[in-house]
Amino acid sequence: MSATGSSGFAHTTPVDPGKPKLPGSLNVNRRLSQWLRFSTDGVVEVHPGKVEIGQGILTTLAQIAADELDVDFSRIRLVAASTPASPDEGVTSGSLSTQDSGSAIRHACADARRIFLSVTSQRTGVPIESLVVRDGAFIGPQGEVGSYWQLAAADLLEVEASPDAKPKPIEARRIAGTSVPRIDLPEKVFGVARYVHDMRLPGMLHARVVRPAARAATLMETPDAPEGVQLVRDGNFLAVLAPTEWQAEAAAARIATRAMWSVRDTLPEQAQHAQYLREAGARGERTGVLARDDAAPAVTRTEKRSFFRPFLAHASIGTSCAVAQWAGDAVTIWSHTQGPYNLRADVSRALRTTEDKVLIRHMEGAGCYGHNGADDVALEAALIARAVPGVPVRLLWSRAEELGWGPFSSAMLVDIEADVAADGSLVGWRSNIISNGHSGRPGRSPIPTLLAASQLEEAFPVVPSINPPMAGGGGAPRNGIPYYRIPKLDVQTTRLLEMPIRSSALRGLGATLNVWSIESVLDELAEAAGEDPVAYRLRHLDDPRARAVLEKCAEMCGWSTRTKREGQGHGVGMGIAFARYKNTGAYAAIAAEVEAKDRVFCRRLWVAGDAGEIVNPDGVVNQFEGGAIHGASVALLEQVTFDRRNITSDNWDGYRVLRFTEVPTVEVAMLNHPEAPFLGAGEASMAPTIAAIAAAIHDALGIRPSALPFTPENLA
Repeated sequence: MSATGSSGFAHTTPVDPGKPKLPGSLNVNRRLSQWLRFSTDGVVEVHPGKVEIGQGILTTLAQIAADELDVDFSRIRLVAASTPASPDEGVTSGSLSTQDSGSAIRHACADARRIFLSVTSQRTGVPIESLVVRDGAFIGPQGEVGSYWQLAAADLLEVEASPDAKPKPIEARRIAGTSVPRIDLPEKVFGVARYVHDMRLPGMLHARVVRPAARAATLMETPDAPEGVQLVRDGNFLAVLAPTEWQAEAAAARIATRAMWSVRDTLPEQAQHAQYLREAGARGERTGVLARDDAAPAVTRTEKRSFFRPFLAHASIGTSCAVAQWAGDAVTIWSHTQGPYNLRADVSRALRTTEDKVLIRHMEGAGCYGHNGADDVALEAALIARAVPGVPVRLLWSRAEELGWGPFSSAMLVDIEADVAADGSLVGWRSNIISNGHSGRPGRSPIPTLLAASQLEEAFPVVPSINPPMAGGGGAPRNGIPYYRIPKLDVQTTRLLEMPIRSSALRGLGATLNVWSIESVLDELAEAAGEDPVAYRLRHLDDPRARAVLEKCAEMCGWSTRTKREGQGHGVGMGIAFARYKNTGAYAAIAAEVEAKDRVFCRRLWVAGDAGEIVNPDGVVNQFEGGAIHGASVALLEQVTFDRRNITSDNWDGYRVLRFTEVPTVEVAMLNHPEAPFLGAGEASMAPTIAAIAAAIHDALGIRPSALPFTPENLA
């Protein structure tokens, strides 16, 4: 099975269980030619199955390849993923790209280097141990005797990777570990047409979808289309096609006011949302996550707390877009999907065709961390383009569609009971995490989960989202098991089987609630024991790398020498928190300074991280910094709002995110472990940032938040 993404199971490829296991995604994509190609003009093509979504992964993978092949970085060309030409690496998610794709490419390149040197040695008689590689040239004692480029046409990579390939030792790496400038940024900075949004093909038509009048609605009657505009309908799916984008926009707006829908109330009352979760949980699917019953001191006190998190949106600045074109009975879709093979599977099911009739070509689009509207818009573009065979169709979502119709990260509720001994030690932990599933991604169910699939004349049912297995990090219970030493544990998850609002993956999945709730309870227990919060955590932490990031963060923010500060008529506070993402990934400790005025502002963040081996230091710092800022936005502002029929937070006034003027100063320090495996950087800092801000609010105001976001209304 290939690596699991942040929101569930990866696309699977059968592997002979008798074969040796290969690193990362190479294990299920074993042929070297799937990954690498040399050209006679001195270029190395690298074909990852992971995709660029703004995280800088292409640069990291190019660094790894250049290092292992001993070629100049400028020779590496990363080829965008497509089906079926690229390796199937599942979904680009879960902070797993460097772990899965990087380790695969490192091994594949090491093996390619071994093969080419071996062939050169056989042809020239120069012992292989006497050959060195300099920018792709093979140098022996008497000078150059060959190169990758001279052997490019020899089909030497049409073999399975060998488990015996030996990547370079740490000390021999020249490029990995350095801050190479990102290869994708120059074109973005200078406005080159790089995104799928920028695609313009001959004869292209532009489309817009006319959304239902409610989350549950039946289309009863449609008006005539304006002149020059084509109406496309399949059941409750309604769209317009026009020669220009502006004509399509105007026509969709006009038809939306004239179409007749039968609607009904299906959404819960937002004011009683937490209670709704609890009541729905009584009808849900409860499963144990982890139970442990070791010897422990007697319990002297039990702390009980509940924490609530609303639905969260991805809120990408750029909206989702796709281009589709039919040729005969096959369709090509250009998409900024995170999982080309998974999208192909769902599109083929929704279209009731075979996977070989659907070609997905990845193009970059609006960045995201999690399952946003990119997959939904791809199916919609294919449905619309089917009405005009041979003609390319471009479909762009509006801001209201992006914020109102994309998948959301599920609302969550957790109940916690923590037992302490006479000396204040944490000796018991019981919790139940109530949530919808956190993976509604395509390709993981026989029933397509894409939005339009449930709106067709021959509609597919909407199935409740799933939770990935804990072996892959989990979904709702992600980070729900405290990383601290606790002898008695009973962690449960209740997956809601009712899904009035579609849920799926967003950065961190359940960790955003679980880390905050765990760290908040730790703070309360430390305070009750009369201990410093950092010292209390350290005496319950056995992992030396966890202790190191927490101690580094405390040093960075001057924790031990801090003094209580007051602003003019408002409070200033500092808090600290720690988590290891998925309890197996990167470590992050965050300190936050907040200022409480008419609302709470986060002014400074100190971030200490450990992501194992760091290939691109600047890129990793960017990831930890970005995750921390995202966490601050979720902590202080973000929440999806709704009435009984619709999402109401479908604009920037309704769905608030941090403005540039509100972004805190962020200081990041990474503890590098080049001898250790890659741990991923994209998601580690978000959840502990939320927890640190909650602790800082308590320091400033004496309030322990129990509901996100930490707005004046919720704090009151």
